[in-house]
Amino acid sequence: MGAALSISSLFGKLFGSKEVRILMLGLDAAGKTTILYKLKLNQTMTTIPTVGFNVETFTYKNIKFNMWDVGGQDKIRPLWRHYYSGKHAGSGEQVGGAEQR
Repeated sequence: MGAALSISSLFGKLFGSKEVRILMLGLDAAGKTTILYKLKLNQTMTTIPTVGFNVETFTYKNIKFNMWDVGGQDKIRPLWRHYYSGKHAGSGEQVGGAEQR
């Protein structure tokens, strides 16, 4: 384990680490906050509806993730465009929602 840790730190020093910013947008109760905390804490948590946004930072294999979870309420949706203007876009889909839990 010590050798693997040393090799990992050596690669980090040689090649540097990356920082990635991820923005999750979606409708109410789509599971965005659940995904955020599953990735950060590696456990499923009971969550409440997001008012505004949640931001968490975590590191995985030399990559520092800065993840934004923006609430999906009707009144917040018009503000979504301000979060991703000028950014690279990607998409994903989570099948299911609160009605299937």
